[in-house]
Amino acid sequence: MDALAGAGHAVNSASAGPDPSAEGVVLRGVSKRYREGASERTVLSGLDASIPRGGVIALYGRSGSGKSTLLNLLAGVDLPDAGDVVLFGSAINRLSERDRTLFRRRRIGFVFQFFNLIPTLTVRENVLLRLDLDGRTGADDRASGDALLAEVGLADRARSYPDRLSGGEQQRVAIAAALAHRPELVLADEPTGNLDEANAAQALALLARLIRASGATMVVATHSREVAAIADRSWTLAEGSVV
Repeated sequence: MDALAGAGHAVNSASAGPDPSAEGVVLRGVSKRYREGASERTVLSGLDASIPRGGVIALYGRSGSGKSTLLNLLAGVDLPDAGDVVLFGSAINRLSERDRTLFRRRRIGFVFQFFNLIPTLTVRENVLLRLDLDGRTGADDRASGDALLAEVGLADRARSYPDRLSGGEQQRVAIAAALAHRPELVLADEPTGNLDEANAAQALALLARLIRASGATMVVATHSREVAAIADRSWTLAEGSVV
């Protein structure tokens, strides 16, 4: 997944001068290039776009169209060659590597296609892991994590290990784990891509309900029209631009 570009296709153009603190995500003149052998390929080119706090954006596009590149920039895993990626008033690309890691750990949640649960931890331990890493081990944090586990319908599986769960149950645990630390931004990469139709529908409805209830901003990369249907707006990525 490679490219999103074209200021002419900006959504809620950041060049119009929105207050970054009032926005969830602001992309300002973002460009990204990759070297492929002796040649260089432009992936993003001067992208200006924004997503309001609490907004849900679906990233459409075939494999190689740019979805992963944009998610990586939003996560601070990759850095733009030009421009700024501003999340809730902070230009994440201008932070030190340490501060980007802390920002990502504390303020961003991730939902992946393949669950990414730690097999040696119980369901409850997986859900509470992000809180533990951040030193949030108080009773209120524990109660919040347990409540979220109940919300996804798996309180009775708290002591189970991931390999004892079905695929649909594992994705529900992954959703709870992504939201346990109350992130401001959730990045989801094909969140139902590894599920059958029935489990995909259940996981999608759950994710949409919890995101709306939390007020988090979400960007979800998908091939699925069903996933995109939960979004406020869809961006279709093709050949380095939004179409």
